[in-house]
Parts: sequence; C-alpha cells; structure tokens
Amino acid sequence: MAQFYSPKRRVTTRQSLQIFTVTVSDLDPFGQGVARHNGKAVFVPGVLPGEQAEIQLTEEKSKFAKGRLKRLLSRSPQRVEPRCPHFGVCGGCQQQHADESLQQQSKSAALVRMIARETGITPQQEPVIAGPQYGYRRRARLGLMWQPKQQQLVMGFRQAASSDLVPVTQCPVLHPELEHLLTPLRACLNGLHAARRLGHAELVQADNGPVLVLRHLDALKDDDRQALQAFAQQKNVTIYLAPDSDRVEKLCGETPYYQVDGLRLDFSPRDFIQVNDTVNQQMVAQALEWLDIQPNDRVLDLFCGMGNFTLPLARRAAAVVGIEGVATLVANGQYNAHKNKLNNAAFFHENLEDDVERQPWAAQGFDKVMLDPARAGAAGVMSHIVKLAPERVVYVSCNPTTLARDSKILLDAGYRLARVRMLDMFPHTGHLESMALFINDNTPGVAAK
Repeated sequence: MAQFYSPKRRVTTRQSLQIFTVTVSDLDPFGQGVARHNGKAVFVPGVLPGEQAEIQLTEEKSKFAKGRLKRLLSRSPQRVEPRCPHFGVCGGCQQQHADESLQQQSKSAALVRMIARETGITPQQEPVIAGPQYGYRRRARLGLMWQPKQQQLVMGFRQAASSDLVPVTQCPVLHPELEHLLTPLRACLNGLHAARRLGHAELVQADNGPVLVLRHLDALKDDDRQALQAFAQQKNVTIYLAPDSDRVEKLCGETPYYQVDGLRLDFSPRDFIQVNDTVNQQMVAQALEWLDIQPNDRVLDLFCGMGNFTLPLARRAAAVVGIEGVATLVANGQYNAHKNKLNNAAFFHENLEDDVERQPWAAQGFDKVMLDPARAGAAGVMSHIVKLAPERVVYVSCNPTTLARDSKILLDAGYRLARVRMLDMFPHTGHLESMALFINDNTPGVAAK
C-alpha cells in the first residue's frame, strides 16, 4: 500500500534534538501512531492510541512530521507482546505490538475515510474478512548473502528501509511447515559449493506440501544437486531451480496445487497466488455471493490470473471469460479449466492497459463483472465496464487509493456502492486490501444482497 505523503527530508534544525511529549490519538494503516504537535500531525512508529510518549523528530514537512520513540510513558491495553524475536528489525511486519482488533479497526476506518473523501459516500463498516493472525503466509522470498569474513551464508528478510539482511531463524507469520524449514534450509544451502553464488530462496506452501525455488547465479554442480535432492527427500519438499529470472527447472517433487471452491488449481511456483489461503477462500465465497450468479449469466473476470475467481464462477454461470496480461497464467487457467472439466471458461491473453475496445472479448456482452487488478488499479478498463452495463460489479483491491479513484467512474455512471468489506490478507503489516460491490439499479429485477 502506498504512503500518502512526500519523500523523506531529514530534520536538520535544533528542534530535531529536542524531546517532546505527545499523546497518540490514532493508528494509521502502516502501524504508526498519530499524534499532534505544534498544530501538525506527527507519525511515530511503535506507539499506540491512548499512549503517551517522549519522541524526537526525524523528519518535518509543512503539514506533518515524523518522530522516533525515545521513551514510552504509558501503555495501551491493546498493546501486546510481539511473537517474533525479529520484530522491530526485520521490515516484514509493522504491527505485531498491536492486538488484532486494533489493527483491523484502524485499517477498516482508514478504508472508509478514503472512500468517503474521494467519492462523498461513507460506506457502512462491515465485519472484516480475516483468518489466523499467525501462520497464515504461504509464500515468502528470503534473501541470500555470502559473508566472506565469517565464511557463511546469511538467509533472511530485509531490514525496514534498508537493503541489509536480517538473519531469521523464526517467522511466526509463515505457514508452520515453511517456518520449520528455515534453519535446516540455511544449513543445507550453506553447505553447497554454490553457496557464494546464490540469489534468493522462495518458499511456497502448496496444498500438497512445501516448495522451494532456488535462484542460483552459476550452473550447479552434480554434488550440489544431489545435496538438494537429499534435503528434498528428508523434508518432503519439491524443489525448483531458477538459473535466471525467467526460467524454472523442477529438480524433484510433485507439481504444486491449491484448492478453492472444491476445485484443484495446479500452478508454477512463480505464478501469483493469494498469500493468505484462509482469507482467499472467504474472499472467493463473498464474491460469488455478491455477484449472485444465475445459470444463464455471462460473467467477465478481468485481471483473472490463473482463474482463482474464474473457475468458481464457471461452476455457476453459463459462460465466463477471463482476461489476463501474463501469458503463463492464461495457459495455467486454460489447463485448470480443462482439468476441472469446465468447458464454459475461456481465457484471453490481453494487456488491459491498452485500448480494450480493439480486444476480441470487448465485443461480447456480460451480465456481471469481476475484477482484481494490481496496485495501479483498472483505469484503462473502467469506461468499458460502464459501456457493458453489467447488473453487478465486484472489485477486489489491494490499493484503496485506486479503488476510490475507479469507484467514481462507476458512481458517475449511476451505479450504487452497495457493500464494502476489508480483507485482512496480511495481518501485522501495512497492506490494506478490500472488496466492493457496485449495483446497477437501472437493471430490471436487481436487488442488493
């Protein structure tokens, strides 16, 4: 999620040396406490609403400032002990010091404020779609760096606002099977002849077991391959080798897959899949309910990936058309539709930032539209959605700024913002995901669910 203020400028005045006492009144979506000093907002990481703290300014602009916590003077009842020993150094999580309800409440309120500010409509706050706060993450990329002096390989995540690696032996937000691999995996990689020439290790939790993708900068020797195969057999891991950024080669193991809505979706380890399986299951179910699919419906799924929504939609509709800009995802969507005997799902490989009017799917008619764009949103296709005049539109967003922007196009065309729900896809982080339902009340027989 994007920051909503301008780049850093360090404080260089005497004021930066002074210690101020502030009382935090709010928590922003990134886990920073929000206080006021000299008439402007001050953002202070590590402080929660209701807490009083001594801070030192680190950055100052005309309308806001940033501060560093020097001493906590009071504690909020919503403050909890972070479960991860690397919290505060590793840049992966920002909010493990805040309890679950505070995290969700602050993000949900920020979503409502942003939509209200941009559209003039204040949506009703609905229950957050959430899952477990820990053990939820089924994909992670770990940096690898050889330390010549220590003659050992460091494996970990980046520090906050730094390219330095934090060696990690635990990561409680990772799926337990992946977390248990951290120590033995580092030992295995450290013993390879290629240890000095490794790029990163990506871990993925498929429904049929953990997957490792190892980026190596030089060709691997046979004994390194054998060592990796022995590790895979011992830990029941599927291993792919990545000699460059475009290719993967399966060294050993099964093709990974995950299940959604009773369907099995095979995937390549570099394909995009939702990181939080529990929230993904609920998100797909909510989208299906909101769209209210009827047996005669034709449904359009934009930015469809490999069919996370497309294939469940195809189980209920007369026909579904999925549009995706990544060719490998389109191919996997087609493959999985065939494997699941869904002959009414068609996939097109098209760039939705181009002129969509010229694309072959654009001449077709649709009753419902589903879209799940990347952070940049769906500006290039919103006007065409209006032209299609579907009864219902469900928009899944990973960026509330572009959701609010794109919503205005539907609202100006006469659609009603009927429902908004926050998705706690990434607990303890600043990511704010959501989904919204728009209804065309001019369509005969349409009623909100």
